[in-house]
Amino acid sequence: MNDAMDRALEMISDQQQTQEEFRVRGGFIIAALAVLLAIAALLGNNVEQDVLRYSVEAADAYAFFQAKNIRQTDYKLALDTLKLAQADSNSISPEQRALIDAQMKNYADTIARYESEPDPNDPNNPIKGEGKKELLARARYVEQQRLIASERDNNYDYASVLLQISIVVASASIIVVSRPLMLTALALAGLGILFIVNGFFLLVPLPF
Repeated sequence: MNDAMDRALEMISDQQQTQEEFRVRGGFIIAALAVLLAIAALLGNNVEQDVLRYSVEAADAYAFFQAKNIRQTDYKLALDTLKLAQADSNSISPEQRALIDAQMKNYADTIARYESEPDPNDPNNPIKGEGKKELLARARYVEQQRLIASERDNNYDYASVLLQISIVVASASIIVVSRPLMLTALALAGLGILFIVNGFFLLVPLPF
């Protein structure tokens, strides 16, 4: 009788020790998940700022492009007017013709400069410069960077949600001492890690 009670007490003690070890391991797992969640949140905040910055830069580049286009159109109209005046050779003197020719050249040079004006310090860079060509290339480049940052942000958002859920499930598994729940939490955390990695490297485009 005493031997049976001793064995029962020993089994209870072993079970309690096993549960305590499970809770300790679970605590470490939750701490690790919290660190991963903090990393995902930090990365997400950084790319959110990138999205906003690129949006502003793209809007500025497009606005500058439109302003250049309007000014260029004004110069084209002025040049056409001078061409009409030059065509009326009977009503203008040679001096006036020379002035018109000089002004026409000035307008033509300005129109060409508005069309393309590379950065003198970096003339081979297609997105640097003040011409329409460079401004449009810069706007499109920045817009592409905004889309990339937005894609990264989506990955980090999904990672944060999955890690938050995994922490809740892991906490519940410690309370009820449930290994299946802990495995579920680890599976969710694994998916969250995959989203973090995909957000950093953009290996696979999200289908949603």
